[in-house]
Amino acid sequence: MRAIRVTSHGGPEALEVSEVEVPEPGPGQLLVDVAASGVNFIDTYQRSGVYSVPLPFTPGSEGAGEIVAVGPDVDGFAVGERVAWAMTPGSYAEKALVPARAAVKIPDGVDTRTAAAATLQGMTAHFLVTSTHEIKTGETALVHAAAGGMGLLLTQLIKSKGGNVIGTVSTDEKERLAREAGADEIIRYTEADVAAEVKDLTDGRGVDVVYDGVGKSTFEASLASLRPRGTLALFGGASGQVPPFDPQRLNGAGSLFLTRPSLAHHVLTREELEWRAGEVFGWISSGALHIRVSGTYSLEDAARAHEDLEGRRTTGKLLILP
Repeated sequence: MRAIRVTSHGGPEALEVSEVEVPEPGPGQLLVDVAASGVNFIDTYQRSGVYSVPLPFTPGSEGAGEIVAVGPDVDGFAVGERVAWAMTPGSYAEKALVPARAAVKIPDGVDTRTAAAATLQGMTAHFLVTSTHEIKTGETALVHAAAGGMGLLLTQLIKSKGGNVIGTVSTDEKERLAREAGADEIIRYTEADVAAEVKDLTDGRGVDVVYDGVGKSTFEASLASLRPRGTLALFGGASGQVPPFDPQRLNGAGSLFLTRPSLAHHVLTREELEWRAGEVFGWISSGALHIRVSGTYSLEDAARAHEDLEGRRTTGKLLILP
């Protein structure tokens, strides 16, 4: 079968298509024909070496497809069923080994590609608005990169919970998409002082929470945009990792809360995984949550997918179709 292999850390050119043996599922594993693999910033962090992953490896932390073989000691899954997964490496391939404990069944109301596009980012958006900072009616959130895959999901979920959204974007098209998702106010981060605009829009108070997946280039504006005792949820580093800073600054800025959450720690039990995935898939089935797939790529074009994502030339979700 064909799979992307990374033999040395580096730029997008490190993604190489290789012929590899079809793996056999071991105890607790499923072998899945991969219909689609989601492209996420964590894939770029692993490829570049920001996140340490033993070499060589096949990237791709999220995908969906049909089970073609079931290993020993697996209950509740059968050949022919459609499943999706997240936080499991090896999805940039025609077939993937998936631990049964990480797989969730795709309901009839959700197509396979949509499931691949929604699992990692959907559950991440879910924990951010329900667990990291539970959005309450009337609260205001600042969402950076509001037209990106995560930004569009966060905006929809915040609005569904009665919150208000101030989104940051860079172009007319991205503003249009963010507003269609429900953003109440938009700030062009390339043209304005984000924190000053936030304070103007909130009558000097600041927002209750900032959802920041951009990182290095937005961190200072995120802190300066919060109300006293507000929360900065730093869930990614699309522009680079935030350098070390003095935590005493959180006190001086109003007893702020800063957290760096990740999905792996929010699906620690089977019950939590099924709750988060079940709600995300339920919202998709009912039409309450829209998943925008803006780009699809072959395995041979995986490097271009990473270039487009890192270059912030995309909106919505990118998929690799093995």
